[in-house]
Amino acid sequence: MAKTILTVDDSVSIRQMVKFTLSKEGYSIIEACDGKDALSKIGAGKIDMVVTDLNMPNMDGITLIRELRTKPEFRFTPIIMLTTESQDSRKQEGKAAGATGWIVKPFQPDQLINVTKKVLG
Repeated sequence: MAKTILTVDDSVSIRQMVKFTLSKEGYSIIEACDGKDALSKIGAGKIDMVVTDLNMPNMDGITLIRELRTKPEFRFTPIIMLTTESQDSRKQEGKAAGATGWIVKPFQPDQLINVTKKVLG
């Protein structure tokens, strides 16, 4: 069965790029436009990985990660930040919240595929 990845970004074009890139590799994709939308969609079935932006309306990526990490089913789920932010302080904040990895936009499709395969095994 295909592994399911939740992609969370307020940019439709970024969500489409992530979906296009990972769907080609056989992953099933669920899209959300911000953290609140993501939380409303996590009950639909098992999510194997989350790819989230940092800066979004309604709920940002750091808050989303903190919320997900409070749920037992997301304690060990890989969460990748996909953002334009590249400062070490922001990366540390993401790591402290529970982010597994960090990819800076614009990203190369191969980079996303390699990180996904690495964390999902």
